[in-house]
Amino acid sequence: MTARSTRRSPAAHSRLAAVGAIAVAGALLLTGCGDQTKDKSKDSGSGSSVAGAPLGDKLPADIRNKGEIKVGSDIAYAPVEFKDSSGNVTGLDPDLAAAMGKQLGVKLTFENGTFDGLLTGLRSGRYDIAMSAMTDNKNRQQGVDPDTGKKVGEGVDFVDYLTAGVSIYTRKGDTQGITGWADLCGKKIAVERGTVSEDLAKQEAKKCPGGKKLSIEPFDDDQQSQTRLRSGGVDAASSDFPVAAYAVKTSGGGKDFQTVGQQVEAAPYGIAVSKEATQLRDALQAAMNAIIKNGEYAKILQKWGAQDGAVQQSVINGGK
Repeated sequence: MTARSTRRSPAAHSRLAAVGAIAVAGALLLTGCGDQTKDKSKDSGSGSSVAGAPLGDKLPADIRNKGEIKVGSDIAYAPVEFKDSSGNVTGLDPDLAAAMGKQLGVKLTFENGTFDGLLTGLRSGRYDIAMSAMTDNKNRQQGVDPDTGKKVGEGVDFVDYLTAGVSIYTRKGDTQGITGWADLCGKKIAVERGTVSEDLAKQEAKKCPGGKKLSIEPFDDDQQSQTRLRSGGVDAASSDFPVAAYAVKTSGGGKDFQTVGQQVEAAPYGIAVSKEATQLRDALQAAMNAIIKNGEYAKILQKWGAQDGAVQQSVINGGK
């Protein structure tokens, strides 16, 4: 999902930040988004409805009465959200959601969808929120298409909860001379559609001289990008740093990939909420700040190797 993308770029999705080395926690199932019209499966987080939850009264009455918040997510973006070997939804975002659910007295239920369709699903009412390593940036806040600069929707608000950046990785021992984005001209790169990684690749392609075209292959999810790179179909791939680091550490027992260069465009991950749902937005922010204060947040980030991206408090629309 790195839309799970580069942050500060006019675009995108990401997912990313100066997140530390990724710890292997749970079975490998790397990254991504799928077409929502194809994958309508629902997967529940571990949070459960709790009577007398400390922040339950902050929720809108309809959600409080349902006891559930529907979460749109691209559940193929390990270690942020993915399915374990038993098919259960796990990862950083589901764990944070479960901890927030305890504060709010509701269950946050994850529903799988393609990353580039999550905000559309939110606008249509399919989801109450979107939580999917999504980069908070002004384009998303304002509903602006990063490619055209034109307004395409009403935009969303973000409850920020982590900081991350974007990385490039190649086959291990076969970097093709790539040390950063400026080395991609004349190469092929795989990215997840709708992410900041795709935005960065498009920006870089515009700089390439004649005869050294940068070929961009966008996929519905990050797993497909990794498969393409592993097979030799492209020279490199790009994902949010936590996802790239997890792929490098786990794919092929650590023998498939290596990161090249430094992560770039560090920016906040945010939970996307309709601009009309201000009460829900504020309840989520209160719940996130509560788990930051009580220490659950730090434990969860440590579990998934994301502690370097920790924030001191959750803010609304902190993306640039």
